[in-house]
Amino acid sequence: MSSVSNSSDSPHSSLSRNIQTEGSDPYQLHSLHKLNSSILCLAANDDYIFSGNQDNDIFVWDKKTFELKATLQGHSRSVLALVYAEDKKWLFSSSGDSTVRVWSTITLKPVYIIDTYTETCAGDLYSIAWSPTLQTIYIGCQNTSLQWFKFAFTTDSGTTTPNGTSVRKAHKFFDSYPQFDRRPADLNANNPQTPIPYCSAEIPRLEVPSTNVIESEHFGYIYCMTVLDERGVGVTLVTGSGDETVKIWRCSASGPSIVHTFECNYGAVLALVAHGETVYGGCQDGHIKIMDLETKTLVRSIIVQEGIDILSLSLIDSDLYASSANGQVKRFSGSFDCTASWHAHNGIVLSSLITARTETTNYMLVTGGNDDNIKVWNVVPPRPRFRNSSTEDAIPSDCSQLGGDRITYALSKFVSIPSVSCYLDHREDCRQAAIWLKKCLTQLGAKTQLLPTSESGSTNPLVLGTFTGNHGTGNRPRLLFYGHYDVIPAPPEGWKSDPFTLDGRNGYLYGRGVTDNKGPIIAVAFAAAELLYKRSLGVDVVFLVEGQEECGSMNFSSAVDKYKDQIGHIDAILVSNSTWISEDTPCITYGLRGVIHCSIAVCNKLPDLHSGVDGGGVAEPMKDMINLLSTLMDRKNQIQIPGFYDHVRVQTEAEKQLYSRIAAVTQKPASYMASRWREPALTIHNIEVSGPNNPTVIPGTVNSQISLRIVPDQKLDTIASSLCQFLRSSFHDLQSPNEITVDINNPADWWIGELDDPWFKALESAIHEEWGMEPLRIREGGSVPSVPYLEKAFACHAFHLPMGQSLDQAHLPNERMSLNNLQRGKAVVARFLRKVAEMST
Repeated sequence: MSSVSNSSDSPHSSLSRNIQTEGSDPYQLHSLHKLNSSILCLAANDDYIFSGNQDNDIFVWDKKTFELKATLQGHSRSVLALVYAEDKKWLFSSSGDSTVRVWSTITLKPVYIIDTYTETCAGDLYSIAWSPTLQTIYIGCQNTSLQWFKFAFTTDSGTTTPNGTSVRKAHKFFDSYPQFDRRPADLNANNPQTPIPYCSAEIPRLEVPSTNVIESEHFGYIYCMTVLDERGVGVTLVTGSGDETVKIWRCSASGPSIVHTFECNYGAVLALVAHGETVYGGCQDGHIKIMDLETKTLVRSIIVQEGIDILSLSLIDSDLYASSANGQVKRFSGSFDCTASWHAHNGIVLSSLITARTETTNYMLVTGGNDDNIKVWNVVPPRPRFRNSSTEDAIPSDCSQLGGDRITYALSKFVSIPSVSCYLDHREDCRQAAIWLKKCLTQLGAKTQLLPTSESGSTNPLVLGTFTGNHGTGNRPRLLFYGHYDVIPAPPEGWKSDPFTLDGRNGYLYGRGVTDNKGPIIAVAFAAAELLYKRSLGVDVVFLVEGQEECGSMNFSSAVDKYKDQIGHIDAILVSNSTWISEDTPCITYGLRGVIHCSIAVCNKLPDLHSGVDGGGVAEPMKDMINLLSTLMDRKNQIQIPGFYDHVRVQTEAEKQLYSRIAAVTQKPASYMASRWREPALTIHNIEVSGPNNPTVIPGTVNSQISLRIVPDQKLDTIASSLCQFLRSSFHDLQSPNEITVDINNPADWWIGELDDPWFKALESAIHEEWGMEPLRIREGGSVPSVPYLEKAFACHAFHLPMGQSLDQAHLPNERMSLNNLQRGKAVVARFLRKVAEMST
């Protein structure tokens, strides 16, 4: 991957790709200039752009004409931060004079002056943030304190009381209180349509009470802050400091309380911006830290330019604009690729914001610098995909209908997220898929959370969601549904439609992941939600959905062990991660083979050589590899590892009859089906060489990937150890001077279901009732690593419901699922849940 840098950057400064194209940089619309004074902060509403400068002024610019409309004066030192409060039509400004001023954006007149707590010397007020839900302004101070002032309109006269304290404060030079007209404290609070003319009486002066101060939670200046304010969800305050940390606060009427601290470790945190559950922090040393609030993990670091301060961040949908001390602005996409970079100012870019352009659907990036200029740039939001999932409903909000169109709508949103787990540049897509699924389950009635699978955020989170039963009494059964939201890559070759756009054709839904495994997840979720909505859910349904299944379920077991108490007691496990063996006969899966992946490398510790020069003079690793692989099987394809077949379970008479029935359905020999499902196998997947893969080159290193599929009652660890021992022994017998390395990767045990378990019979009966025919009992030749682990972890049985059909093309181009199978799969699960509830009564 190439670095995200211009020609002056370090050539290896970032893992983010530079994918700029000619003409991709925003173009300048306008330039604003009034005084020779640095532009320290910016804010905007529908009508105006507000700029705070080093000379204590706030300029008000008309957004339509870009003319200077007014100058707001009152601060005695530099204006350091501006925040617009849409709900109040107020502009807040903070300054080096230790005050926050409140201005009406209708009259452009002052409304209040807020003094910080007088017993502490707050110093410069670097940052402010407003919560409309709590009607509170938060203030980040030079003395490292966090202070806040709450507006509460409670008095008969309409004046404001801060936590019960009078708003009126004795004049700083006199003992008496100033006299006020009896009028609303906000000049426009009660009459927004007809502004009350500004009165020349002294501006009401408020003070932060001592109870609204938190001292030294940060050990550095609080340079930046932002509020995430979602009604019904809560208020979260995020602060960044010179102590190289970002702190997360849960806010209530009584004040903020610390929830988590992110250690950024790349200099002071100078800028913050947030979107949904994601916070971006711009650091002094040129790094942007991406933090996930749900899992409390650092999920990524973007190196914009080493050693160059990032002083401002702005966000529009998934596009992030980073402004730096060298005058550069860079744009990063939702996958953290650099898509634009330009020189915006002749000096330091100190401030930025993105705001809508007047009377158009376009947007503009406004930047301010120490070159005394404000620049206005045309910006275009990224092409709509899935990134709004954190701020929009995952599914339509009307819960009166939980079937049909809402299922396909939800599935279309889910499929649109390219959650490819095996590619690093899709890691953020995987996280967004987890966030979307969490929100979807929440909307359907589940209590949800994301569970991190690594401290570094290098692996994708688990989605935990619990539908709590609302029918019946006593201890309800608890069913764990396991699935995975990640998918394999979908190269466009061979696809008849965009693999990440759900396409309905002739009764089928096409898209990557639609049958493996996003469709079944949505079907089970809607089944539980339907019963919950009808107050007939007699089972607790616990969703545990991972994001690493397609690449070996990395860290899955350790994460489940860690969060076992949060998952709770489990009575049974349901999986839906396979297909029928035909197009028209429903099935129930009761067995999976296990797998042992093995990597082999043969090396001669020499560089790649020319066969015309050195051929015949060296022991070639390729010859050794071919000879080694040939020892694994004989001419009858029997695996030669000693003891390999000793514990393979003998086929019973009942199994033989079952395979005869399956052969009649599939029109394939019973022996063929048995060899795929219940007999072990060895596969050589590839041989790769070092060097240019030229026919004249003797490669110095040769690698090969092989796998063993194992079956009941072979022991996973024993077979893996025997394989390694056999390969090393066979290589020794070659008497080669070369060296061999053998590694076992992502082993998974076999699984066999309990056919006499009441839960199995309930599932089988539900399939029978829905489809009007007895389901075929089948096994799978593939592996689902998490299933045998979950059985052991929760000491209960697992049951496997395939929803798709045999030609659904999982892992192939034009992956599909029948709309009928999706809807009736939901119905099967609903029947199953009812039956399980009846069993417990």
